[in-house]
Amino acid sequence: MYTIAALYHFTRFPDPTALKPALLALCLAQNVRGTLLLAREGINGTIAGPRAGIDAVLAHIRALPGCADLEWKEATSDHPPFARMKVRLKQEIVTMGQPDVDPRARVGHYVEPQDWNDLIRSPDVAVIDTRNDYEVAIGTFEGAVDPETDSFRDFPAWWEANKERFHNKRIAMFCTGGIRCEKSTNFLLGQGIDEVYHLKGGILRYLEEVPAEDSSWQGECFVFDNRVSVGHGLKEGPHELCHGCRRPILPQDKARPEYEAGVSCHLCIDETSEADKARFRERQKQIALARARGERHLAAE
Repeated sequence: MYTIAALYHFTRFPDPTALKPALLALCLAQNVRGTLLLAREGINGTIAGPRAGIDAVLAHIRALPGCADLEWKEATSDHPPFARMKVRLKQEIVTMGQPDVDPRARVGHYVEPQDWNDLIRSPDVAVIDTRNDYEVAIGTFEGAVDPETDSFRDFPAWWEANKERFHNKRIAMFCTGGIRCEKSTNFLLGQGIDEVYHLKGGILRYLEEVPAEDSSWQGECFVFDNRVSVGHGLKEGPHELCHGCRRPILPQDKARPEYEAGVSCHLCIDETSEADKARFRERQKQIALARARGERHLAAE
């Protein structure tokens, strides 16, 4: 059984580069895999491994400057969610491209999962999904506005173009684990929106704590590991990844004529050139050869 820990924490790291070697070495020594992002504004990522290994890495992170009150969300999986361990240095731990946004200064009002339904059902509340379009496509909250953004960086421009739609409304926002809402609520506060709320712990905590029969959630929640999607109780969902575009698809989508393993699906068939598809086919061939040798090709992650 593998323990999965999803975490983020905003703090000030004067020199994140100096933190990388020890963190990566510990993860490798503890057989922990996944991705951790380090930036001057903090740490973000999802890791998986044996219980003792995850505990060791979390203890190490909590000992970093300003991380003593680190919070994380856990799940389990019968199979390894990641193929390798990466610790990456970034300008931002979640990219919004707004240098004045600082969640450490202030954020919106946190709303506990058990109080979320009452808030979003209020007629004076507009509910905004801050995730990317491919995430929203497989599940979201009842009545939520979908900005149809390709990436979180697009959110500020979307807000500027649509803000008049939300005149005299309280704004409730949500995302997978909470990190994007930390930035987006700070951004809206900076835009003069006084009543901004966000779901504490994100969709994952809501699905973990709110029973399906009481839920306002519709569909599945996309996650950034090999589970692909989860539902209530964080039970693994039915989705798989198209390894051509990294979007979630259902098993029945593999029977469609546009689907070719590792190359394309009905969502991306027209988005890549024949040269791209040839590269993807070669990659898929190498993955198959590695599998035949009893090895795992890194591109298979």
